[in-house]
Amino acid sequence: MIVRIMGEGQWTLDDSPLVELNKLDDELLEEMESGDEDGFHRTLGALLDAVRRLGKPLPDDALEPSELILPAPDASLEEVREMLSDDGLIPG
Repeated sequence: MIVRIMGEGQWTLDDSPLVELNKLDDELLEEMESGDEDGFHRTLGALLDAVRRLGKPLPDDALEPSELILPAPDASLEEVREMLSDDGLIPG
């Protein structure tokens, strides 16, 4: 799976980290629904860090279709709310 972090680049991940990423995505949804901005930023940072830690960065000159697009680390709660589907940022 190719994951893009907006403003940073792309990472390739296998399916094994999806459980961890989905757990963080669920937490992010809860914090957004409750309006917990501090928790939202903390969890968004943890989600992006997990992609960086578990994935392998693609070269800057690679341009592959992304299966998953995540917001930039400095994205606001409202910006991320606009990106969400019913399943959150990560389908499944």
